[in-house]
Amino acid sequence: MSQRVLTILLLALMISGGGTYLVYRNMTAHASDGTSAGSVPMVRAARALEIGALIKDSDLTAGTWSGPVPAGMATKKETLIGRGVIAAIYEGEPVMESRLAAAGAGGGLAATIPPGKRAVAVRVNDIVGVAGFVTPGTRVDVLISGNPPGQVGTGTLVKTILQNIEVLSAGQNYQKDAEGKPVVVPVVNLLVTPEQAETLSLASSETRIQLVLRNPLDTEAAKVPGSQMSHLFGTPAAPQPVAAPRPRAVKAAPKEVERPPEKPAAAPLPPYHIEVINGPNRTEAKFARPQEAKQ
Repeated sequence: MSQRVLTILLLALMISGGGTYLVYRNMTAHASDGTSAGSVPMVRAARALEIGALIKDSDLTAGTWSGPVPAGMATKKETLIGRGVIAAIYEGEPVMESRLAAAGAGGGLAATIPPGKRAVAVRVNDIVGVAGFVTPGTRVDVLISGNPPGQVGTGTLVKTILQNIEVLSAGQNYQKDAEGKPVVVPVVNLLVTPEQAETLSLASSETRIQLVLRNPLDTEAAKVPGSQMSHLFGTPAAPQPVAAPRPRAVKAAPKEVERPPEKPAAAPLPPYHIEVINGPNRTEAKFARPQEAKQ
């Protein structure tokens, strides 16, 4: 082989090696900054983030996502720091906007309340709280028992006033327990609408409340009429007293003009008797008194 051919082959080998090195370097550079072909940058959780936690820079790490990008997936760490977590985020999971509170809302229980909802505290005990199984994330119905106003003889009445209500927190704990362990607390917070909050507040002050635990997959509202004491014993309920009719206003009859009492008619006076004696003959004559003559 001539010296010229050998030089050409060596030069071609050097050019191909240099091109291969440049391609490799370019690919590794793109892979390191997360901009490889067919992928986009994303933000992942560096550790498990519980509900109510405030996100810090150390809680996040950068990554890449290949394929269609899910709606609401976070791509910049700067937009996430300082925001509250409203749904648990697991380690290595992409951070989604739907699991975070709005910027400036902070953390804690208040950040987990959706717009248009309210958290109402209800005092409970072992019985009302279903032996401690009323925990964050469970669903309950609210029953009340008492004597209805204006009804006499019906006894105690029990009625369901709210159904399928979410328990926001049990005491100061608003973290969901995956194992569902019972926790006995004095107060639970229920997630309700403003109208339901008024109903629940009135029921708490005027009646006795009972929470009824339900399956979270059972969302159908049951039609229950309520139960009263007479139903338990199978006796008919006492009839309700009929309200007395309201007295009607009666116009007073016009007063008659009082007339003076009539004087009784005077008894007629006896007539005058005159006896005339004429010798052996006697005659008698009667003469009316002057008043009788006038009449």
